[in-house]
Amino acid sequence: MIEKSFVMMKPDAVARRLMGKVLTRFEEKGLKIVAMKLIHINEDLAKTHYGEHSDKPFFNDLVSYIISSPSLAMVIEGDDAISLIRKIVGATNPKEADLGTIRGDYAMDMGRNIIHASDAPESAKREINLFFNEEEICDYEITDNIWLYE
Repeated sequence: MIEKSFVMMKPDAVARRLMGKVLTRFEEKGLKIVAMKLIHINEDLAKTHYGEHSDKPFFNDLVSYIISSPSLAMVIEGDDAISLIRKIVGATNPKEADLGTIRGDYAMDMGRNIIHASDAPESAKREINLFFNEEEICDYEITDNIWLYE
């Protein structure tokens, strides 16, 4: 089933100039980038985005970190995209992430884990709507679909 997922390269990925390397992993797998923008997230958007963590002790640190520098927000589309992207990204804690995943290869600490990816269709829809309007999401065909899917 074709799905859309929200993915965000966090400030550490941007500051460490890892955007191209990370983006390449999704594209080489056959996923399609349908929206993307570099954004300096404001405090209100950060608090809304991470609202599910508002009662946790790390919430304020998370908000401070995500607003500290630009992030790259994306909508990525593909067959079972949400679960596939989560596998490519790796475990939330980089010390538990398998080598070969984005976090396993590029991150060392839970507080600087490079990337966020939606964990379910409901959160993907909510997060996409927070960061993008309908006109910013592009619909197009990629020419290698015949080589990716039967």
